[in-house]
Amino acid sequence: MEPLVIVAVGVVLVVLLLFATIKIVPQGYHYTVESFGRYTRTLKPGLNIILPFVERVGHKMNMMEQVLDVPTQEVITRDNASVAADGVAFFQILDAAAAAYEVAGLRNAVLNLVMTNLRSVMGSMDLDDLLSNRDAISERILRVVDQAAHNWGVKITRIELKDIAPPANLVESMGRQMMAEREKRAEILEAEGQRNAKILRAEGEKQALILEAEGKREAAFREAEARERLAEAEAKATELVSQAIAGGDVRAINYFVAQKYTEAIGKLASADNQRVILMPLESASLIGTLGGISEIAREVFDKPKPASIRPGG
Repeated sequence: MEPLVIVAVGVVLVVLLLFATIKIVPQGYHYTVESFGRYTRTLKPGLNIILPFVERVGHKMNMMEQVLDVPTQEVITRDNASVAADGVAFFQILDAAAAAYEVAGLRNAVLNLVMTNLRSVMGSMDLDDLLSNRDAISERILRVVDQAAHNWGVKITRIELKDIAPPANLVESMGRQMMAEREKRAEILEAEGQRNAKILRAEGEKQALILEAEGKREAAFREAEARERLAEAEAKATELVSQAIAGGDVRAINYFVAQKYTEAIGKLASADNQRVILMPLESASLIGTLGGISEIAREVFDKPKPASIRPGG
């Protein structure tokens, strides 16, 4: 029995020695190794061997990106408005030894650092800027916190504000202000529309008057040109008739006298104050008058010239 007990105890000791010597580190974790209480090295993921009874695993550090929920914080802005804000912070351990030995309670330290800087940054801004610049606030907090956590071997990757809640009375006041602003903009747009419409109507009327004046001017010009051409034609006709009369053409005389006589009768008939026209001559009289004029003209133009006196006659 004693040899069996000795063998069993030896097997147990070997197993315990193997457990103390072989360390398997899972993916995403780093283990720190301490020798007599002092940090010596860091074990990476996989199979690792340490000296039993001399070295031991100190801290098991999670090297994956982690999320911290930032609880709601009451913040007084620069213009004395009270708001409640909360958010989330993302961080990742880059140096397992620094994260294990440079700070006690890493998660709690990062959380308090984020909360403190959140109140500091938001308290230095006015409410309007606070509500409209979430990205700028997150960037400022991230820059400050990441710089402070650098000595801990930690990288702050992101900080996001989930909600910023002003007091209820302030929200109501902001709603009324927004409504008034929208009504003002609507009235301004309506006034500008009416003004533009009046301007367009005035421009249209102006353009119509210009076109009408140009049309009248063109019509007057064409009318004057027509009168000028008519006068030229009448002058040319008179000249031709005069030449015909001078040449002894009786038909030209008849035509000229008849035309003038007809025009005179037409003017009498178209006069505004003339309602009854008394014609002293009938159509036959007009023809007879023309015939008489023709006879007179023929006698004048056909009158024989006096005979010339010859010497010695």
